[in-house]
Amino acid sequence: MSRLIVLLYGVVSYFIGVIGLVAIIAVLAGFMPWGFLHDGSYGSSQPIIWNSLLVLIWGVLHTGMARPSFKAMLTKLIPEAAERPTYVLVAGLTSVALVGYWAMVPGQVWHVEAGWAVVLLWGLFWFGWVFLLASTFAINHFDLFGLRQVYLNYKEMPAAPIQFVKRAMYQYVRHPIQTGVLIGVWATPLMTTTQLVLSVGFTVYILVGLWFEERDLIAEHGDEYTNYRDQVGKLFPKITGSK
Repeated sequence: MSRLIVLLYGVVSYFIGVIGLVAIIAVLAGFMPWGFLHDGSYGSSQPIIWNSLLVLIWGVLHTGMARPSFKAMLTKLIPEAAERPTYVLVAGLTSVALVGYWAMVPGQVWHVEAGWAVVLLWGLFWFGWVFLLASTFAINHFDLFGLRQVYLNYKEMPAAPIQFVKRAMYQYVRHPIQTGVLIGVWATPLMTTTQLVLSVGFTVYILVGLWFEERDLIAEHGDEYTNYRDQVGKLFPKITGSK
């Protein structure tokens, strides 16, 4: 029964994680309004500070829960197979809350009106999110979202670590998932001040988070990852000799 509960927990967490990602994309695409979980009262007096605080909380949780030290502490309280689903669950809930409690900020930064440029920017927008999704499958989508772990736990099968891979987009970019996010939050024909806070916040989160992630990857894979880092660009294909 406990293995079944963990399995169901993993499945529910997966769908909530997907809902969180879809909520962010839907708001950025204009399919849903910013701040759809409140009546406009939250953060209305200092919207930039309020929104920055939301991004900070979101980023700290995402980065902190991904660290090995936090995982080791968490797995003392819950089954190891439930660790990744817990991360996905928190990521989904906080993503919905992030855009759901977002405050509107007056003004706009740019507004592209030329038809061809609008089509190009929306094309880049959707490319970024599709690129992100494809990147998860290029490694192991179901492991990344915790389904593999709970399924193997349910079957009482050992969960062998995922091997370090350098296929598809990972041959050219070390962190294509984050590349997709950056494209998705910046490629828009209408950059409002409301969105700008999120775009800047996500960019800072990615740059800070990748510093921690690369440190963990080097600790885990050693020279194999160090050599990979020297050969492949971090967020975009490598052109110069910089890391």
